[in-house]
Amino acid sequence: MSAARSVRNKVAVVGVGYSDIERRSQRTAAALTRDALHAALTDAGITAADVDGLATYPESPVFGNPRQDGIDMVSCGLAARILGIGNRLRWFSDAEPLIPVAFVEAVNAVAAGACDYAVVYRAMHNPDQGGGYNAFTHEFASGKRQWMAPFGVHRGYQFYGQSYRRYMDLYGARPEHMATLIVNNRVNAAKNDKAYFRGQLVTREDYVNSRLLTDAVRLLDCDLPVDGAAALVLTSAERARDHARRAYVAGYGMYPWEPRTLGPAFDELWACGKALSDAAWASSGLKPADVGSLQLYDGYSYFVYWWLEALGFCAKGEAWQFIQDGRIALDGEAPVNTFGGQLAEGRMHGIGHFAEGARQAMGTAGARQIKNGKAALVGCGPLGLGSGVFLFTPEPV
Repeated sequence: MSAARSVRNKVAVVGVGYSDIERRSQRTAAALTRDALHAALTDAGITAADVDGLATYPESPVFGNPRQDGIDMVSCGLAARILGIGNRLRWFSDAEPLIPVAFVEAVNAVAAGACDYAVVYRAMHNPDQGGGYNAFTHEFASGKRQWMAPFGVHRGYQFYGQSYRRYMDLYGARPEHMATLIVNNRVNAAKNDKAYFRGQLVTREDYVNSRLLTDAVRLLDCDLPVDGAAALVLTSAERARDHARRAYVAGYGMYPWEPRTLGPAFDELWACGKALSDAAWASSGLKPADVGSLQLYDGYSYFVYWWLEALGFCAKGEAWQFIQDGRIALDGEAPVNTFGGQLAEGRMHGIGHFAEGARQAMGTAGARQIKNGKAALVGCGPLGLGSGVFLFTPEPV
């Protein structure tokens, strides 16, 4: 039996919390994390004294700069001090490389009894110096970066944009098709009081006419760097019965893949996504027809195409058609990114997708709530190393 299958229905999310999300906050990452942690504990109906596990992905946003704990990242050690639980912490993980890994480690820790209540959180910082988020500040580039950084290639949209261009050429997708997703995200964000772009709708023409950053990739294809934090509280299914709201972890899929090329090739990305998806479906015992909403990582818009296809909601090369005609809207047959996604909420590195998936399963998504009682699926990460697929259900399956 796989590790994921062995923890089916043994762990539940019982609380979700956010800080404010701002373009550039006057408050530190530590202060924002404190807000998110306490909001999550309040939502779960517990206190800091109940928490004995912490997990995060503590990436710093500027290549080459030393990580400054509390400023551009927040370690588990600092989070423990914020909560005042340093002497009670039984388990923690400063996981790499992405937030799905931190979530999986927390699920397994709770299932194994390593801790009673684990909080998974992510703190985001948007630097206003050093060239901005993910700026390359080294004077010397080593490894594969020596072939890219000297020529100005160090942004994600440059790496993954090549695969999007390939996808468009192979299958006939055009910017007009992607406009549907961009518009839909902003419509959903209007119902999310934490979304940075709440109330800022865009039109199809706005998207098509937005600035071209590299071949095929427009400004509105990219999520927005922000300052903010979010957190989720996990506990055992047994303890979860004492909580008013809970979302059971029905299964997950992980896959240890890294690209063989300087820029991830489309076929490699799709194959990784397929492996992740197959593992999640097998571990959960669910199938696409059992899913009521899809929270799909959209650090760049085109990731949603690949997730939809890899997950089996449509055939390879058909996602650009699948998202049309209201299918992915809140009242459609396959609602996508019901909270607005990162493209509208802000760059939260996937923690927002987990938060929304849990809320949909718990029935606490408010005006965004999908009322079909089905599972919520989270496909988190850019379909590479550290990405994962997760399924949350309102009741054990």
